[in-house]
Amino acid sequence: NKAACLWWQSIPCSLLTIPPFPALSGKAYVREKVCQEYRMLGKENFRTLTIIANSRKYSNGTFEEIGHLVREIVSLAETCCTDGADPSCYDAGSTALSAKSCSADSPFPAHPGTAECCAHEGLERKLCLAALRHPPQPLPRYLQPSDRELCQAFRQDPREFADRFLYEYASSYSQAPLPVLLGSTTTFLSMVSTCCISRAPTACFLKEKLERKTLSLLTLTSNRICSRFSAYGKDKVSFSYLALLAQKVPTASFEDLLPLAEDAAEVSSQCCDSVAEDCMQKKLLEHTAKVCTALSARDGRFADCCKGKNLMENHFCILAMPPAPAPKLPEASEPTNKELCAKEGALHATRFLFELARRHPSLPDAVLAKLYDSSGKLRAECCSSKDPSACLDSKRKRMEAELLPFLERANQLCGQYNTLPFLEFKKRLRESLAQAEPEAQLEQLLEQRASFASTCCLPDAPPLLCASKV
Repeated sequence: NKAACLWWQSIPCSLLTIPPFPALSGKAYVREKVCQEYRMLGKENFRTLTIIANSRKYSNGTFEEIGHLVREIVSLAETCCTDGADPSCYDAGSTALSAKSCSADSPFPAHPGTAECCAHEGLERKLCLAALRHPPQPLPRYLQPSDRELCQAFRQDPREFADRFLYEYASSYSQAPLPVLLGSTTTFLSMVSTCCISRAPTACFLKEKLERKTLSLLTLTSNRICSRFSAYGKDKVSFSYLALLAQKVPTASFEDLLPLAEDAAEVSSQCCDSVAEDCMQKKLLEHTAKVCTALSARDGRFADCCKGKNLMENHFCILAMPPAPAPKLPEASEPTNKELCAKEGALHATRFLFELARRHPSLPDAVLAKLYDSSGKLRAECCSSKDPSACLDSKRKRMEAELLPFLERANQLCGQYNTLPFLEFKKRLRESLAQAEPEAQLEQLLEQRASFASTCCLPDAPPLLCASKV
C-alpha cells in the first residue's frame, strides 16, 4: 500500500510517523518541531497535510474559514523556519495568530469553546485553542461528482480543485484515521490528474476506481468505527459490537461473541488516533478473519460474506448484513441484586443486555446504548446506597412497567422500517399511531417517528445524533 501514501508527487509514508503538528493538535508549541516538519515535508506537502488536518479538526468550518487558517499556518512556518530567522519569530507569530482567533471578526472556524480559551493568556491560550475540535459530521456529506464534472473542475483550476476536494472529503470523513484519509485523498487526486489527461478517460477511471475500492471501503468503514469510538469510548463500543453480532447471529452464545466484541473495541482503541501507516487496515483485516473463523460455520450469511478473497469487502458485507429473525428463546433471566452489585456486576448486566438484544433483533444501536448507560447509572446509584436490594427492586418495577413496552415499540418500528417499502412503512405507522394518539398530535408524531427510523434504524446510524433522538 506504499503507493497510496504518495501525494501527487511525493509524501513518503515514513513522514506519517512524525508527531501531529503542534499548531493543529495541542502538542507543545515548539518552533523547532514545527520547522522540522516543514523542512522535511516541503511547503506544498506541509500545506496539503495542514488542509486535511484542519478540515478533520473543524469539520463544520467553511471552505473559506479553513483556507484562512491554512494560509496563516503555512505563512508562519514559511516565515519563521528559514535559516537565519529570529528565534522569537515563531512565538510572536503564533501569539498573533491566537489573538486573531480571539478577535470578534475572526476569519477562522467558529467553535463554542473559543471564548473559554481566550480568557487565558500566552501559551495556555494557544494550547487551549489548538485542542479544540468540532464533533464529527452525523453522516458523510461528500458526494462524488461524475467523471466529466471532476475533469471539468480539475481543468479549470487544478489547485483550487485539489484544495476543495481535500476540504470536503476530510471534513466528511473526519473520524477516519489520518493515514487512511491521506491515502484515500492522495490516490483520488492522482486518479483525477491521470485520467483527465488520458486519451481514454472512461476506461482509465474504471481501472483506477477498481484499484481504489479497498481503500474507499476502508475510509468509509474506519470513519464509521471511529465515530462510534469517539462517541462511546472503548467499553461501550465493545457492548455496541456485541449487541450488533447478537442481532445478526442470535444462535451464538455470549461466550462466543464477547471475545470478538472486545477485539473490535481493541482495534478502535489502537488505531483511531494512530498515525502508524497501516494500523487500521492491518488490525481490521485481522479482526475480520477472526469473525469469519468463529461464525462462518454457525451462520450461512456469515459464510457467504466470508467467501471473498478481499477481507475488507468481507468486513463491509458483515456490517451491512440485516439482523436475523428473532429466535424462539425462553424469557431472559435477570441478574440478581447480589450479582449486579458484585465485582463482576458489569459483566452480569452486559450479559442480560446481550440477551435482550438477541430477542429484539431490530432494536437500534442508539436504544441499546441508552440501556447500557442506564444500567451503569443504576448500579452506581443503588450499589452504593444504604439498602442496595430495596433500591434495585424499586427500579426493576419501574423498568418492567415502562421499559419493556418501549423496547417492543422501538423493535417493531425499526423492524417495519427495515422490511417494508417506505410508503407502506409510513402508512402502517400512521394507522398504529391513529389508534393511540390524539388527532392533533398525529402528523407531528408521524414525522418524528419516521425521521427517527430513517436515521437511526440503519446499521451505520450516527451515534450522537441518534442518542438525542431516543
